[in-house]
Amino acid sequence: MSPQFDPPRFGRRSVLGAGLALAGTGLLTACSDASAPAGGAAGYVSPTGTEVGAAERTRHGGGRVREVRLTATPTTLDLGAGRTVRSWAYGDALPGKEVRVTAGDTLALTLANHLPQATSTHWHGLALRNDMDGVPGLTQQPVRAGGEFAYRFKVPHPGTYWFHPHSGVQQDRGLYAPLIVEDPKEPLAYDEEWVVVLDDWVDGVDGSTPDAVLAELRRGMGGMGHDMGSMPGMDHSMPADASPSAGPSRMMMGAASELLGGDAGDVAYPYYLVNGRVPEAPSEFRARPGDRVRIRFVNAGGDTAFRVALGGHEMTVTHTDGFPVVHARTDALLLGMGERYDVLVTVEDGVFPLTALAEGKRATGLAVLRTGKGAAPAASVRPRELDGRVVTADRLRPAPGSALAARTPDRTITSKLTGSMTAYDWAFDGTPYDPARRFGVRAGERVRMEFTNTTDMWHPLHLHGHTFALANGVRKDTAVILPKSTLTMDFDADNPGLWMIHCHNVYHSESGMMTVLGYQRT
Repeated sequence: MSPQFDPPRFGRRSVLGAGLALAGTGLLTACSDASAPAGGAAGYVSPTGTEVGAAERTRHGGGRVREVRLTATPTTLDLGAGRTVRSWAYGDALPGKEVRVTAGDTLALTLANHLPQATSTHWHGLALRNDMDGVPGLTQQPVRAGGEFAYRFKVPHPGTYWFHPHSGVQQDRGLYAPLIVEDPKEPLAYDEEWVVVLDDWVDGVDGSTPDAVLAELRRGMGGMGHDMGSMPGMDHSMPADASPSAGPSRMMMGAASELLGGDAGDVAYPYYLVNGRVPEAPSEFRARPGDRVRIRFVNAGGDTAFRVALGGHEMTVTHTDGFPVVHARTDALLLGMGERYDVLVTVEDGVFPLTALAEGKRATGLAVLRTGKGAAPAASVRPRELDGRVVTADRLRPAPGSALAARTPDRTITSKLTGSMTAYDWAFDGTPYDPARRFGVRAGERVRMEFTNTTDMWHPLHLHGHTFALANGVRKDTAVILPKSTLTMDFDADNPGLWMIHCHNVYHSESGMMTVLGYQRT
């Protein structure tokens, strides 16, 4: 079928954009389903439509209800080595407290917003019901300052996931935490489990904020600048605590990586963190010599790919983005923003660095594995494994049972990733984000999407509410697309609603590289 966007059935003024929602207006999108909190339009399945409820009833469940209360709040965070910052976080921890459920459980989580702005929570990687996906202006109203929102949904699939806002550049503060979905029939045997969250950090350092970083990127690259406010669906006003001149320049020039096809990133972060700590005061994980440890890696960064390795050890990759792969041995992994990998390691006796190299940025994060006596490694340690075998998703194979069934696509959609560092005008097909502009699909279809990256920058592409198969069959929800390359993804349209597709570089997405996959009513 011809690749195209379905034209919107209503005008620009009827759409409440994500940015406008962030401003906490509380307005609703005008749409054919008056009960929809956002995003619905004639001809499309609304996030609160009957189709969404019907899909939830058929989803695997019947387990316990896991009740959690989550508070988003301004707080002081201790990054270690005397470095403290004022930021926003879930509670007072970085990362936020892990949420752990079992596949089949229902998660009932109440978000209390104590921030000075509206917010939301997106459940990255989960195939959940559409009205719980946490995208203001598309699937729900914003959670206003001082307000609460009750997320409740079945969690059908085991794996390593995480959650974060989908509101402006809030994700590049401290608002993120891991979500671990255990397998009630876990096939892996291991003694210990280590959840490792990687991050690049700028908020609260010498007056910097993510909003000011975004403003600098737009202004300093000579791009769209102040005209961005006219884009439908987006609001680019600055929060009260983030003037465009806040802090020193954070613009990065000259970051280069062969693994990423050239330009590695836009932002020169002052710190790179592993589990919320700087390398000079790393977090420490303890195990016994000979233990088999499952490490769950999450890249929660805003603009940084991480190459990770455990000094003195070989890793065996078992999963990516929650789905099992044929076990593959490696020295190191490369994770784009939003990607997750699970590995198994049989640990030696001693003290070992887990180093996260900020790919192309000449800096590292660090955590420590301790199984015996000895001094902690130096903050600048660079284990030789970082320069050994590096696994990326294209080098893996799907485990038996995890591949999509063979099927000819019913619909093929093509799109181009466009933009440049000079204009900072990142978009799909040259058009910045507009929630009224959608790729249309129908329930039951096998859909093929082909994204051609015409830019000189790499992009980690994320599809909400679904997993897709790469050309090699590996299942993912976030995949790196290199410059001047094409990413092909196949998925089954089995989760009705309106779903974001976007670059998971938070500065690219907020500059316009977001779009919508919309299920058409039959």
